Amino acid sequence: MTDTPNDTQRLSKRMAQLGLCSRREADHYIEQGWVKVNGHTAVLGQKVSLTDRIDLERQAHQQQAERVTILLNKPVGYVSAQPEDGHRAAMELITAANHWAGDTSRIRYQPGHSRHLAPAGRLDIDSVGLLVLTQDGRIAKQLIGEHSGVEKEYLVRVEGRLSEQGLALLNHGLSLDGEALRPAKVSWQNQDQLRFILKQGKKRQIRRMCELVGLRVTGLKRVRMGKVKLGQLPPGQWRYLHADEQF
Repeated sequence: MTDTPNDTQRLSKRMAQLGLCSRREADHYIEQGWVKVNGHTAVLGQKVSLTDRIDLERQAHQQQAERVTILLNKPVGYVSAQPEDGHRAAMELITAANHWAGDTSRIRYQPGHSRHLAPAGRLDIDSVGLLVLTQDGRIAKQLIGEHSGVEKEYLVRVEGRLSEQGLALLNHGLSLDGEALRPAKVSWQNQDQLRFILKQGKKRQIRRMCELVGLRVTGLKRVRMGKVKLGQLPPGQWRYLHADEQF
């Protein structure tokens, strides 16, 4: 069932749908008086239709511009989100000492940059490579939102024998948790390493896909998210997303 122009929904939900910000950010901007609907200052809980015009005030745009997105080369042994089971969180690596000397963003590190960061796409504790941490709800939605179509590329070292039929199934035909997976692009990188390109991110998806075709993953590294590559970023170090970089 599709929405019609007369359907109404919460303003914060509509703002998130339009990619203006996250719902939480929308509520904050509305509270501050930084949102206008059809030229009038919005209020919390307000309902809008698809034809209503929504504008952000200059202060909201300025606050968005101050938010940073960080690219970390996550090493083994760190969890992507909150610390658990005695393991350290990847966010603990976002310090001045770990800021990559090769970062050409010209953004000067400030302690506030390591606060309120959220992972946009997780990596298992045993996986390494590109982890995106952001203060910007728009980027999080772009990378891990329900309708995200951003590609994620991985190099996956495996053990076991893979038939041509198994390779075909990795590309399309497998199901996890009772749900058919979206088509992937999977090919041999070398004799013991596969290249996976996915547009979704179920929990431990690649490891579970490999198990279904008789393979065991011995190493997994994310090397790209959308147009942004891990590149030369050393393990355990991080850099800022440049102003001219887009996923």
